[in-house]
Amino acid sequence: MQFSIYEHMKENQRVQFSALGVVLAIGIVFGDIGTSPLYVMRAILNALPAGQLSRPDYVLGAVSCVIWTLTIQTTLKYVIITLRADNKGEGGILSLYALIRQKYRWAYILAGLGAATLLADGIITPAMTVMSAVEGLNVIAPHIPVIPVTIAIVLVLFLVQPFGTGSLGKYFGPLMILWFAMMAVIGVSQILNDFSVFRAFNPLYAIRFLIEVPHTMIILGAIFLCTTGAEALYSDLGHCGLKNIRVSWIYVKLALILNYLGQAAWLIHTPHVTHDVNPFFAMMPEWFGLIGVIMATVAAIIASQALISGSFTVISEAISLNIWPNVKIQYPSNIKGQLYIPSINHMMMVLCIIIILTMQSSMKLEAAYGLAITLSMLMTSILLFLYFMKNNRPLWFSIPLTLFFVVIEFSFFLANMQKFAHGGFIPIIIAGVLLLLMYSWYNGRQIKRHYTVYDQVDEKYINQIVKISQDETIPKTATHLVYIVKANNKNFLESKIAYSLFKRTPKRADTYWFVRIKRTDDPYEFSYETTVYVPKKIFRINIRAGFKLGIHTDKYVTLIANELERHGLVDLTSRYPSMQDAFDKRGDFSYMVVDRIFRNVHMNPSRQIIFGCYNIIKKLTTSDTQMYDIDPSLAVVETVPLRQLDHTEEQLKELLQQSESEEPLEA
Repeated sequence: MQFSIYEHMKENQRVQFSALGVVLAIGIVFGDIGTSPLYVMRAILNALPAGQLSRPDYVLGAVSCVIWTLTIQTTLKYVIITLRADNKGEGGILSLYALIRQKYRWAYILAGLGAATLLADGIITPAMTVMSAVEGLNVIAPHIPVIPVTIAIVLVLFLVQPFGTGSLGKYFGPLMILWFAMMAVIGVSQILNDFSVFRAFNPLYAIRFLIEVPHTMIILGAIFLCTTGAEALYSDLGHCGLKNIRVSWIYVKLALILNYLGQAAWLIHTPHVTHDVNPFFAMMPEWFGLIGVIMATVAAIIASQALISGSFTVISEAISLNIWPNVKIQYPSNIKGQLYIPSINHMMMVLCIIIILTMQSSMKLEAAYGLAITLSMLMTSILLFLYFMKNNRPLWFSIPLTLFFVVIEFSFFLANMQKFAHGGFIPIIIAGVLLLLMYSWYNGRQIKRHYTVYDQVDEKYINQIVKISQDETIPKTATHLVYIVKANNKNFLESKIAYSLFKRTPKRADTYWFVRIKRTDDPYEFSYETTVYVPKKIFRINIRAGFKLGIHTDKYVTLIANELERHGLVDLTSRYPSMQDAFDKRGDFSYMVVDRIFRNVHMNPSRQIIFGCYNIIKKLTTSDTQMYDIDPSLAVVETVPLRQLDHTEEQLKELLQQSESEEPLEA
């Protein structure tokens, strides 16, 4: 007998367009790219020859490069094209991978590299933005130490994460609107002195500049810093909505360009500029200096907060896509989508402080900034091409468009590689370690799955469970015994389940549940199918949960069991006579998690290394109870050999083929 219930949480998850949504987008999405004027022009000046920092054709050429980079890379690629590649309203490189992984499973390498470099960039950004803002104090109060102040702000920023920032989030939008307005006004105040800076909109100035200027590749690396927040922009699609981001970008881009043009006008009319001058703060009126520094610091904090929250979201999605260990996730508020991952927060905090202490100034940090994110952008371009292929977009459109962006981004990558020895190696090492962790975890799971053996759930199998349930000489394990299983086909269970049920210590219970949870590519789907093997005795439940919902096993089982009870298919009351008159008559639940250990298995050396890394990562980062989010007081973990030798090789192959007649599901 089979009984099916489907409950879908598929209401329109796309954030609707509204004035409030636009304000929210300005506060959440554009923090990183919105603080780039703090350091972009200074980075360009540092690459120009001494004595030519105010040369008009160089200044106009540099600003022209910035304007067209923002137009091509941020506006065209991300705001116009990439934001349309959404997964039920969700964005980001891992959501993009989720859209194509059924057809291109190998693309997990591209998605993993993109996610790892995005996380590495997220570690450097708080140090870069906060330090750049605090260094504005050098103009008005040079005696104040920048490093201690920066570390204090960064520490507070990370230490408040466990408490949630939802109550502060409503202020981010208005504050960032004020920040962009301030940048625009200051920029216009300088433009009024020289309207010729509008010539920078002519792309010929950018082309001529790149041809004539010395150290072109270093200059390109500095110019790229103006668009480093574009990848984070895509990741925030689910929080803010497509139309809200597009409309708010008009305001943000206008403010950015006006400020860059203002810096250009100031530079042209300020002779004898030195490399240690930051035009952003230097062009402010003296009376406005302190206000400007405070506003810049607030904007840097908001930008850093957005990137930290974004890093938590990336890790949460990576867990759901099986490319990151199932680490502990907390939900500090009731606000949708807000989460906190202690291990990631602590890692980012420690690395960020080490980077600040090592680099000592934002000018040195510029060398470490930008290199990793170029790789993330390249991976997004390639995944976008695969997305076009999956959706049968014409090749005449897909290939030229992809090549156009790949050529631009690869040029920026080569330019940023000039920074490698001067600090660019820092994000690359961080991203490399993260990618190794992802690769080992993903492939370790695949190796474990390769050695999984299945038993057919036939009449003999069911009858044996019934006999154990009725054998009162066996101590009762629980009223309701729940096994976490992985076989997709309802007619099969992993052999480790039989090992635990029948061979190790027989498990007697009144009701048996075999629960399989599948993470789906639909972010907020929740549905389930129930197979009744024996009425009110033995059940099989296949649960489908969207990758944004995550795995919450005991909560899902309780929800479904209550629904089945309402339909008269199960009795959830306690079977103990002494509990019949108790205040709570509900029967007890026990969750069995059967883990397989490496024993009696022969692998080639490469697999042994990968599986060894997988085991180390698992021991250091997670447990099976955490993986399935089971209340520890209800969970029992047993271990069995990874591969049991009770079958012949022919029987093993036959059972494996039968059990995988449908695509296997992995928790």
